[in-house]
Amino acid sequence: MLAAVQPLSATRQNLWRLTVIRVLVLAAQAGSVGVAYWTELLPLPWLSLAGTLALSSLLCAFTALRLRLSLPVTELEYALQLACDLLIHSALLYYSGGSTNPFVSYYLVPLAIAAVTLPWLYSLILSGIALTAYSLLLVQFYPLEGLPMARDKMQVYGMWLSIALAAAVITFFAARMAEELRRQEQLRSERREESLRDEQLLAVATQAAGAAHELGTPLATMSVLLNEMRQDHADPLLQEDLQILQDQVKLCKETLQQLVRAAEANRRLAVVEQDVTAWLDEALNRWHLMRPEASYRFQRLRDGQVPRLIPPPDLTQALLNLLNNAADACPDDLEVRLDWDAHDIVISIRDHGPGVPPAIAEAIGKPFITTKGKGFGLGLFLSKASVTRAGGSVKLYSHEQGGTLTELRLPHGKRGDE
Repeated sequence: MLAAVQPLSATRQNLWRLTVIRVLVLAAQAGSVGVAYWTELLPLPWLSLAGTLALSSLLCAFTALRLRLSLPVTELEYALQLACDLLIHSALLYYSGGSTNPFVSYYLVPLAIAAVTLPWLYSLILSGIALTAYSLLLVQFYPLEGLPMARDKMQVYGMWLSIALAAAVITFFAARMAEELRRQEQLRSERREESLRDEQLLAVATQAAGAAHELGTPLATMSVLLNEMRQDHADPLLQEDLQILQDQVKLCKETLQQLVRAAEANRRLAVVEQDVTAWLDEALNRWHLMRPEASYRFQRLRDGQVPRLIPPPDLTQALLNLLNNAADACPDDLEVRLDWDAHDIVISIRDHGPGVPPAIAEAIGKPFITTKGKGFGLGLFLSKASVTRAGGSVKLYSHEQGGTLTELRLPHGKRGDE
């Protein structure tokens, strides 16, 4: 069984994005300092600025190496990373004009990121750090000196670059971070639904295993009595009916044996790769033996090489359940069609029954929900579970010309337990 690749956590992905932001901001800051140094427009403490930029580079490298480790990224660590950004940015501002530096507006970027990705307490603490640093820069900083025209030009250039950078970061990266959080929440919701479905399947499987053992004795008794009746009666019509009954009993016994083996031997039944047409023909023949009163037409919609698949036993049972549902709606003139594309095999089953009532259309496929006067509403529920395990899907539609269209999609050549 192949292990599924687990998606990165939202906090880890956000820290990756924060590292990308740092690199972009570092490039902009180093470019601004470089322009000021090479043009000699402003006298600044270049060594202190270079040391602060080097510290920012080391933080980027350290974070990139840390993200290669399998250790989980916590919200506290992520908040500390944002706090480091605020402190490094404050140091750069201190050596380049303090609150008069146009890059002072970049304080809003880490705060916006924190507000989107972290709990309110962390956001409040980071806001306090930013406000404290900005307040100190109002009274203590290395002043910008030089020609007023050059200073004004650098402030206009820096203000434009600061606003452009902040707008790009907040618009793109913060939006991506929020999207990732929503995706993680959706995954958690899907996993809760899968857990609930697995619990329901376990309950059904437990009852089914017990029922399989209990039904073995009456089926064996029926088989013995049918053999005796065939020996005692020579009427050809009666013999034909008894043969049908014997075939039905034999089919029930084989189904129960498969169920018991699958439950007790952990699905160790022989499963081989085969053409989808061969699998479908075998399943249709078996189903028609179960439902001799039903009539159907099979149509293959595509020519060329037939795709292959490795169907587990419960996938065949799922198809039989879908065919039975269609026959229960209307046993006459069922239409079974086979089609495929580069990725999926599509089997559609159309009946001419009353269709799916709109009031319960969304509930169809949940346990104990049925449109029939009899039954427990488990057939479609179990079929969907089996097909989902095989990597496919089952959908029901009301056909525009009446009846119900059941669409079964399966991936090429994949087993449900892989």
